[in-house]
Amino acid sequence: MGVTTEEISTPERLQGKRNAVIVCWLLGLGSLLSWNSMLTIGDYYYNVFPNYHPSRVLTLVYQPFAVGTMAILAYNESRLDTRKRNLAGLVLFFISTLGCLLLDVGTSGRGGVGPYVGLCLLVGAFGVADAHVQGGMCGDLAFMPPQFIQSFFAGLAASGVITSGLRLVTKAAFDKSNDGLRKGALLFLSITVGVEFLCIFLYAFYFPKLPIVKYFRAKAASEGSKTVTSDLAAGGINQIEGSAKVEDRFTLKRLIYQNWDYFLGLYLIYVLTLSIFPGFLYENTGTHRLGDWYAVVLIAMYNVLDLIGRYTPLIKFIKLESRKGLLTAIVARFLFVPAFYFTAKYGDEGWMIMLTSLLGFTNGHLTVCVMTVAPKGYKGPEQNAMGNLLVLFLLAGIFTGVCLDWLWIIGNRSF
Repeated sequence: MGVTTEEISTPERLQGKRNAVIVCWLLGLGSLLSWNSMLTIGDYYYNVFPNYHPSRVLTLVYQPFAVGTMAILAYNESRLDTRKRNLAGLVLFFISTLGCLLLDVGTSGRGGVGPYVGLCLLVGAFGVADAHVQGGMCGDLAFMPPQFIQSFFAGLAASGVITSGLRLVTKAAFDKSNDGLRKGALLFLSITVGVEFLCIFLYAFYFPKLPIVKYFRAKAASEGSKTVTSDLAAGGINQIEGSAKVEDRFTLKRLIYQNWDYFLGLYLIYVLTLSIFPGFLYENTGTHRLGDWYAVVLIAMYNVLDLIGRYTPLIKFIKLESRKGLLTAIVARFLFVPAFYFTAKYGDEGWMIMLTSLLGFTNGHLTVCVMTVAPKGYKGPEQNAMGNLLVLFLLAGIFTGVCLDWLWIIGNRSF
């Protein structure tokens, strides 16, 4: 029997909004927790693989898999089942994180080429999983209330804050103990495995049954979206009557043409950010009074301000919605390049911590501004496409930034 969107009453469709926001936050957390755990225990991997530049190499390995997979998925987004796509990505996150834990246990924390290659392969799996989940979730949330995608991106940033906070605690707790770095790293990976399992459960069984989620998915289906069919079935809705034809939607090429400034802006945000974070902060900030705590503190400050920046767009008078204003602010961020260069050369810890905090805040604020504004005004199938395309350009920016990050160590003897 068919179901129409009108059959979901107005009061009912708003039920579960707060719970949906919380679940989106947790799914965002799980979408990046595995990778942020790898970044945050970078000091452990520098100890195990001192000659292989782990923070730079692992990031460089991760990104081609993420961008390549995302490009394929974005091109075929209208034909993909979002539920199967997201669940596949979450399961892959779980398996690959567990693999990192078992690899370290199996090798007893020894370095060498073999374990490093195995670690790189698992990191590549993170990239594939990221493309499935981040692109799939952003496409799905693009036709729901903007608070959902804002909360998802806040969860992404929270993964960095949580891992940084735990890293500070484990570093302090295990600093003087035998093999303390490894104990902290194993604790990190164990916690991450548990969180990934929770995310699988939440997305598979809880999220699709929330009334507000069912309403917006049914609305998207009535506008011609075929990507939500399985999720609607999981929520108890098997068919939507009066659906629009998929052929009526704009093509991907047309969407890119209409929104080139949003896509370029998001790309440039991450080109700049990843050309500095995390490689420059680990390897190019010199030796200071904080010693081996210095890089950990810098990473933590970036993550905390990035998270704060992802909530500030909820304050209407500071949210940037002007297309010209957004692009101008994004381009202005490139002043961070000379600022970081001269601060690393002549400044002290305070100036570097302040710059890193500003880098994180602007990254978070501008990202959420673009992600919540760009899909407005389109129908469900087009909003799903916009979500996928935005993530594609975001990941492409990260990949470009990771490559440019190597320019900081040209001429450095450690290279």
